[in-house]
Amino acid sequence: MKAKRKDAAHEQQRVERLAILGGKPVCESPLPWPAWPPLFERTAARLREIYFSRQWSFNSPTERAFERAFADHHGAKHGIFMVNGTVTLQCALSAVGVGPGDEVIVPALTWMATAMAVHYVGATPVFVDIQPDTLCLDPEAARAAITPKTKAIIPVHLYGSMANLDAVLALARERGLPVIEDCAHMQGGKWRGRGVGCWGDVGSFSFQQSKTLASGEGGICITNDDVLAEKLYRLKHIGYGRGMRQGQAQSGPPAGLACFNFRSTAFQAGILLDQLEELPALIARYENAADYLRRRLADVPGVRVQARGREASPQGYYGLFFIYDRGPAAQVPLARLLDALRAEGLSGACGTYGPVYRHMLYNMPPDRYRIAGDGTCPVADGAGTQHAVGFLHPWLSSDERTLAAMGDILAKVAERAADLL
Repeated sequence: MKAKRKDAAHEQQRVERLAILGGKPVCESPLPWPAWPPLFERTAARLREIYFSRQWSFNSPTERAFERAFADHHGAKHGIFMVNGTVTLQCALSAVGVGPGDEVIVPALTWMATAMAVHYVGATPVFVDIQPDTLCLDPEAARAAITPKTKAIIPVHLYGSMANLDAVLALARERGLPVIEDCAHMQGGKWRGRGVGCWGDVGSFSFQQSKTLASGEGGICITNDDVLAEKLYRLKHIGYGRGMRQGQAQSGPPAGLACFNFRSTAFQAGILLDQLEELPALIARYENAADYLRRRLADVPGVRVQARGREASPQGYYGLFFIYDRGPAAQVPLARLLDALRAEGLSGACGTYGPVYRHMLYNMPPDRYRIAGDGTCPVADGAGTQHAVGFLHPWLSSDERTLAAMGDILAKVAERAADLL
């Protein structure tokens, strides 16, 4: 009997011990990576129709249909479809009048395209810190960073949260600044029931292959401003105005507005039209999964879940992040946390982008950008980089058993974090 009790105690210790330290993993084999992007037979048929129609670009019927459907879905008056979600930001900046010598406020934690678009128009990005709960731009940090050179603010709706639009828009109105919402992560997300992207002057979205709506590459600007919509269209279509036939321009763009060929094609629009129909159900599924994980980890010491947007209804998701910045977990290096999660079976665990100015691919010299305040962003450099782990949105489509295992893994690593020191 004593031997049995001893064996049971030993097995319990082995179960509780972290797998990276020789314990039994929550999952004996890694959780399966969810397939992405989605595939639909009707989309394959649509693409065949587009191919044989020979109407592949130049404001084709399919492109116009997607622009209208996407703008309607988010509550915007206009949609301008483009080749990717970086040039949408660049065109938005040009449309609101940002140029050489100007400054644009951006959050320190974002993909570097947010800042690179500012460089592309000859302006200077000013990096400000983020809020510790949402990991999105801190409005008070933005306020402190405004100078006479400031000509726009770009709040980014990041991973599984939204920037505080109420505070950002109030600040922008107070200072007379345009707001360009970077919604690359937030297709289908809404703030108080109205789509993100149409609260500011322009909303910029990406449809790169990993996004919630994915077409390989693609992007769109949405706006409720007729003048900005006309500028955006001319900017992406080598100066042509909407409704003009190729080779038959009736008027030119405003003087000095440098226009580009940033057109996408009907093939991308066709792929996105079918995905857009599925988006509300997908977002609802993601919301349910994220809510489950928040409840599962609510009382687990050492870890907290990235907060939803304050007025999200619904919240959109490019990913969901977990911040290990309490108790012993706060002392564990990020790489060690990731290794521990993967050893337990969470193969999709990853870190955040980290601050733009520390990213390996951001090669701008220090005189080409500015870090606001004392030259540091403590939250972005700390919780947003050293302690945040998560996974991308397809994992939120997992079945109940997989979600339960994910919750158990995240909790186990938090509860046993001291063992990793």
